[in-house]
Formats: sequence, C-alpha cells, structure tokens
Amino acid sequence: MKTFRFWLTLLMCAVLWTTVTSCFNSAPNYINTNKTRNIHLIVKMNRGDYWNTVKLGAEAAAQEFNVKLTFKAPDSESDITEQVKMVQDSIKEKADVIILAASSYMGLAQVVDQAAYSKIPVISVDAEVGSARVRTYIGSNGYEAGQKSAERLIKLLKGYGEVGIINFTNSTQSEELESSNGIEYGARDAEEREKGFLNYTARYPNIQVVEISYTTSSIKDAEDLTQLMLLKHPNLRGIASLNETASQGAAMAIQSRGLQNIKMVAFDSSPSMMELLQDGTVQATVIQNPFSNGYLAVKHAVEVIEGIDVPERVDTGTKLIDLDNMLWPENQKLLFPFVR
Repeated sequence: MKTFRFWLTLLMCAVLWTTVTSCFNSAPNYINTNKTRNIHLIVKMNRGDYWNTVKLGAEAAAQEFNVKLTFKAPDSESDITEQVKMVQDSIKEKADVIILAASSYMGLAQVVDQAAYSKIPVISVDAEVGSARVRTYIGSNGYEAGQKSAERLIKLLKGYGEVGIINFTNSTQSEELESSNGIEYGARDAEEREKGFLNYTARYPNIQVVEISYTTSSIKDAEDLTQLMLLKHPNLRGIASLNETASQGAAMAIQSRGLQNIKMVAFDSSPSMMELLQDGTVQATVIQNPFSNGYLAVKHAVEVIEGIDVPERVDTGTKLIDLDNMLWPENQKLLFPFVR
C-alpha cells in the first residue's frame, strides 16, 4: 500500500506539471532582455537535491532573462576557504552580480565587502552573510522553520520525552578560526533553526533536549552521530534534523536499528525523504522553496543591474509536509518543481 501511494504521488506530479501555470514563466516588461548579463551563483555545496533544485530555479530565470549563469560550489559545506576563493575569483572575472549562499555568516563577510568595493552587487540566497553591503536576502526564515519542527515533534511526542537535535555547522577549520580571533564562523541558517527549535521547546517543561550534535556535509557523519546519540540516550523519544544531510543520516541510523518508536521531524524534500515519509521512518519534514530561491535570486540580480529597486528581504517560506498533505496540489508544486 505504501509503495502504491508513493508511485501515485509521482504519477500525480507528472500530470500536474502540464497544467500548473507558474508566476515564473513570463518576464516583466520593465526588464530589458536584449542584452546578456554575467551572473555568478555560488552555493554551499556542489551536490544534494536541495542545491540542485536551487540551480534549477536559477537556470530557469537565466533562460528567461538572457543571463549567462556561472555556477560554483565547493565539495563540502564546511569548506569556507574555498568558497571565499570562489567569490574572489568572481570579482576578478568581473561578474555583473554575485549571488551567494554563504557557508559562514562572518567567514564570508569580508569578501562580500570586497565585492561591493569593486562595485559588484551581492545578493544573499538561502543563508545570510554578515555584511551590510548585501543588496537583498532571498530565502526562508530559519527561526520560524525551527519552531515548526519543534511544534510538530512535541505533538508527535504528546508533550513529553527526551529529544535530540542533529544540526549542521562548519568543520574543525571553522572552530580553529573562532578560537583564534573570537569571531563566530557558524552558518546563520543553522543557528536560527536551532534557536527557533529550542525557544519553542522551552515552553514545555516535560520536553528535554538532551543533546545537540553537529554534522559536516557528510551523510555518514550524520548517521554516526545519530547512532552515538541513540546509544547515549536509550530513553530518547524524538529527533529533529535541521538540514538535508542531517536528515538523511539520522533516518539511516533509525532504520538500521529498527527503532519505530523514535519520532523524527526532518528537513527538506529529497526524493528519498518522500520514501522515508512513506515507510514511517520520518513523520514530517519541513521543506523550503529552493526553486523559488534560485529563480528569484537571478531575477532580482537582473533588476539590480537595471537599476530597479529590490526588497531588502524576500521570505520564500517553509511548509511542514506529512503523509496527510503531501498529495495536495500546492504542496506537489514545492516537492516536484517542474518548468514548462
């Protein structure tokens, strides 16, 4: 039955994409598409369904607005040094606009200021960066996303029990940088999601967050950390994972131990996550809108080039998806973003 529901989901998606009209499929008449713009998109990592969907949205906008899009990303979300170098290279290559998903809030701040000094606008997507020179931020509200995760997990646990968090952060390199100069090099989206989760759970005295573990961009690392958490806390009743990598690893740990009594709220919407919802390993997942993030980042980059005012922030929202609502048409558009 579960397999049937999963394939029904894919079938509905294939039908929907031919009928759904998107707000993305026609260029506003005030944007001149006769000239080619050179826009660089630099994200946290060169793999993963989330970043592939961001790229897909950016490519759709690039085709629509006559943009030459250069895509760059390090092998790991933890490689701040490589991401800094990529921004520096884009400055040397005289990009018209740099779109950046910063792996570190403060670690990328100085190079963003360098870009602004070179008169290259920077747009922040998905994760904010600690520079006042950023023209706009496009992405979800991490604090609210963390609160949604906590609200659902507490409901699943009926208001009591031990809870663990698998979050994502930077590598040992970042920790060394922090200890050497006192500057925090963490990823802002990771911090905000965790803060939102903890502030929400603080309202419930019978919910105890017993451990928070931080993974790198490795699913295996996230799985190992979850296994260790489960061993250390045999009474653990729930797990919240706060990005795609953490979610994949945590789910694998739960599956391998056959712990159907553990409730889990995940993050993001990879195809494998939909299967995990189907088989009951994961009870809900907080999803973002990576396609819109990529599309709107390129669209607003073109507007900046044209001298058109852009908003300081664009909240592309989050939704909590479970078996009850995953087949709703509006959620299908988020889970399977097709482009005509």
